[in-house]
Amino acid sequence: MPFRNSLLSFLYFLLFLYFLPFLYFLFLSLYAPRMRSAPRKFSSEAELYTAAINGLARRAYSVYEMRTYLERRAEDKDVVKSVLDRLKYLDYLDDARYARQFVRLHTELRKQGAFRIARDLRARGVPDRHIEAALAERSPESSESALVRARLERRVKLMRGPLDERRVASLYRSLLRAGFSADTIRRELSTLAKRPIEEIPESASEEA
Repeated sequence: MPFRNSLLSFLYFLLFLYFLPFLYFLFLSLYAPRMRSAPRKFSSEAELYTAAINGLARRAYSVYEMRTYLERRAEDKDVVKSVLDRLKYLDYLDDARYARQFVRLHTELRKQGAFRIARDLRARGVPDRHIEAALAERSPESSESALVRARLERRVKLMRGPLDERRVASLYRSLLRAGFSADTIRRELSTLAKRPIEEIPESASEEA
């Protein structure tokens, strides 16, 4: 009997070791997000200003994004306004400049359309007047038609087989998701397919 008890204890110990990594990762998945969601709080304006500078050293912020960033870290939210005013006075925060940089990055590198870019900028709290001005400053090479044409040419080169209705529909939807206007997409697709593209089949496959 003592031997049997010892054997059972040993087996339970092995089972514990076997499941220990699983329990560890389960703990991380449940509690790590909560731990990350509570940033350090700052009580003074100087500390909050330093936190803002550290954030700006990592990436650009809109005024709205920085306000949200600071409010999560401020013990006294009344201090946030004075820090924001100081950052704007020193030209560290400028929504017009932020919009221009954002448009340039998302147009030239990510090849996104105006609708998508404007939507993303509004989500970051950038006023419409800055969004419209930044979009108007795009170079001719970054026009909607040029970007749609470049994306279509790149996708078509990777295709096998003819440009049938299913592939046309897939290309149309992918460009729509990228933020280009429906009229521009249809015009460029019509040129590429050498036939008018007026209605896109709703039930066509997403594959291209």
